[in-house]
Amino acid sequence: MKSALYKKGLIMVAAITGLMSNNIFAQDITSALLLTKSEQYDKAEAMLNQLIQKEPGNSKYYFFLGENILLDYFSDTISNSLTLATKAAKDVFQKGVNANAGDPLNYVGLAKVANYLGDDKTAAEMRTKAKSFLLPYKNIKKIIPPAKDYAFALAKIAESYINNGEVDTASALPLIRQAINIDNKNKEIFLIAGDIYILANDGSNAIKNYNLAQYVDPKSPTANMKIGNIYVRGKSLQPAIPYFEEAIALDPNYAPAYRELGQLYWMANRLEQSKTNFKKYLELTEGNIPAKTRYVNSLFYAGDYDEVIKNVEEILAVDDSRAYMNRLAGYSYYEKKNADYSKALEYMDKLFEKVSADRILPKDHHYTARIIMKKNLDLPKMVDELGNLEQQLQRSKSRYNSAPAAEKTKLKPALDELTAKYDKLKANVAASEKEVERGFQEYIKIIDLKPQDTGLNNELANNYYAFKRYDDAAKTWAKLIDPTKDDFGAYMKIGRAFNNGNNLKAADSIFNIVIKKNPDYLDAYVWSARTYSKMDPDYKMGLAKPKFEKVIDIAGKDSLNNSSEMMEAFGYLGWYHSEKGNYASSKSYYNRMINLDPKSKDSKIKGYNGLGSLESKLAAEEKTLEGKLAILARASSAYESILAIDPNNASAKNNLRWVQEYVVSVKKGINPNEIKGTVKDSAGQPIAFASVKVKDTAAEALTNAKGEYKFEIPQASETLVISAKGYTTKEVPVTKSRVYPIILEK
Repeated sequence: MKSALYKKGLIMVAAITGLMSNNIFAQDITSALLLTKSEQYDKAEAMLNQLIQKEPGNSKYYFFLGENILLDYFSDTISNSLTLATKAAKDVFQKGVNANAGDPLNYVGLAKVANYLGDDKTAAEMRTKAKSFLLPYKNIKKIIPPAKDYAFALAKIAESYINNGEVDTASALPLIRQAINIDNKNKEIFLIAGDIYILANDGSNAIKNYNLAQYVDPKSPTANMKIGNIYVRGKSLQPAIPYFEEAIALDPNYAPAYRELGQLYWMANRLEQSKTNFKKYLELTEGNIPAKTRYVNSLFYAGDYDEVIKNVEEILAVDDSRAYMNRLAGYSYYEKKNADYSKALEYMDKLFEKVSADRILPKDHHYTARIIMKKNLDLPKMVDELGNLEQQLQRSKSRYNSAPAAEKTKLKPALDELTAKYDKLKANVAASEKEVERGFQEYIKIIDLKPQDTGLNNELANNYYAFKRYDDAAKTWAKLIDPTKDDFGAYMKIGRAFNNGNNLKAADSIFNIVIKKNPDYLDAYVWSARTYSKMDPDYKMGLAKPKFEKVIDIAGKDSLNNSSEMMEAFGYLGWYHSEKGNYASSKSYYNRMINLDPKSKDSKIKGYNGLGSLESKLAAEEKTLEGKLAILARASSAYESILAIDPNNASAKNNLRWVQEYVVSVKKGINPNEIKGTVKDSAGQPIAFASVKVKDTAAEALTNAKGEYKFEIPQASETLVISAKGYTTKEVPVTKSRVYPIILEK
């Protein structure tokens, strides 16, 4: 599909060519306008410049030269620069004003330039200036300037309200209606009227005016092509074909119709017919590089990205000075089905390297940002992998350093291989992080140009979130909040980002805003509870306890539909009370998990697992052997209940095996699997409340105030996992030793 700017270019083509049937100009200007009509803008420009040299005082030559420059831009907004095109056109229109200050047309041209640049004030001033030369009249026959010129100028002023696929109908329609009243035999005026109506979503009046244009000039192909475009716009491809074919029947050399048919057939997946029409378009435009560039542009909007890449390479092989074509290849490698983001970035880098800054488009930065983000989507995963690899490497180095000399020889190859793997991944992560940072800078460059673009800011925030820059994501989303609207989803998105980024106070304030606005908004209570849980990970202050109790209160109004929220709250409170020694309360919450939903196997498994873990902990604290056996029987029953629901549950099997082994050891009156030790920091200071857990089991102990721990571990345990708030988690292999002094790094 063509962009709105490209459609606007076709509107201007019709505007220029409409005057030919009225015999206002000499044959030379007619030939120049025919070249413009055929989209041979370079040749049209050369001819118009020749006419200006012959008659430098003819202001209309300047007007049509300025419009030709703008048309050249609109025919290929991907390759061309709006800044350069509008500057060149403005200079020409100003020369037209200097040639004849009383001709309104060049003021209209200046108004168009200002409109395209978003300078509404200057556009209004230029329109007012143009209107000042259209004197009030009572009798059309005595109108000054002559009626045809007067009406044409009014139509052009109306057309100047069109910009970026939109039109100010309140200003444009009265002018075009007045123009039609003055001159109802100028097809150009009807074409402009149709263009205005179609942009106002009034297809009926648009077609009516296009038909009137056709009636005024039966040999002109333009109106038929425009009606065909209406059907294409409405996705009715088959009804559009006869109109394009009729345009070609009226003028077999009318190149734009072949291009339109080429795009239409491509959209209909009739690829051979598409290529045939595109080929004819190139023949009629003499296959010159500018025409081929427009052809490639059409292929891009039609979505034939592989063909775009092929043609760009052909163009650059003939004329490598057209470095701006690299953008089309870069865009296409990004957009194609089997995207190649590395190739896409390679072409964009060539573009930035070889093209001057004034020819770099905002969308170049946008595409580059998107390409970089897609190319580096695996970065967060790589960072996690690097962390795991670093821990493996540290363990391997520790094992190597403590091994006897003979053993070191055997361990060295594996250590070297692991080191090389780590170094390579570290280098890849560094390169990817550098690229991603560039991607964010590309986004910022566009947002500096379009600070109010909601979609762009939201896209940036989504990427911040995807790459775990949570604080930046939250702050960007916060800019988009409309305080007059209760968009709870938007607030929650900000709060979750702050939470994930551990900006917990900010997260809490956002969730409180939602709760204040809507006291029944469950998700806000859940995330508020999660936030307070992060604030108090060791359960020392119990900050999250009342928050999760509130979650149960709100979610309990419809406990089945809110079962996941209820389960989360039960799980937290069951564990919290277990840590605080409130075992009866802990059991109560685990039993509520079991009984929450009779149909939910997952809820029951989680509840029984909580009970099993709790009973295992109680057994470790019990002093008497008989008491231990009774408690372990309850733990065993909990894990057996899980296996009755899910016979293949690996965790329950391991935990049950551990309980059974514990029972055997208790019955023997010994404890062969008991281990002990201390957990300290690198300065030798004890770490209280550190967790020492057997990996993939429920066996766990917390250190006391002296950093000491002691507990039973399952037989055949392989790894201890030691963690504490503010310290790096450490894994230690289980050996025959029963004493494990641990050092944790901050």
